[in-house]
Amino acid sequence: QDQFVESGGGLVQPGGSLRLSCVASLLDFRYQTIAWYRQGPGKQRELVASVTTYGARDYADFVKGRFTISRDSAKNTVFLQMDSLTPEDTAIYYCNTEQPQNFRPWGQGTQVTVSS
Repeated sequence: QDQFVESGGGLVQPGGSLRLSCVASLLDFRYQTIAWYRQGPGKQRELVASVTTYGARDYADFVKGRFTISRDSAKNTVFLQMDSLTPEDTAIYYCNTEQPQNFRPWGQGTQVTVSS
């Protein structure tokens, strides 16, 4: 029943790297702009990055130059390569469409913790 399954999170030291994966069970995956979101402790969920069906990418200012989003449409999968991680990147990371729909539940997310 889950439409989004995130994985790849973990504990890393500042300056380290991590790659997140998201498998999306969407019939129209190839025609959807897919995005990564995150929610840090005591904070609201925020947009991190997005990638269109054509591969065009957009990033929040706070991750630009450090994160890279990509997609493999044949596998219904979206990736988030995270480099130069800082403690401020600590959050639960989720994937969803660019315009999340109420009828489409969020996944459980994957925890990213950056600490020395």
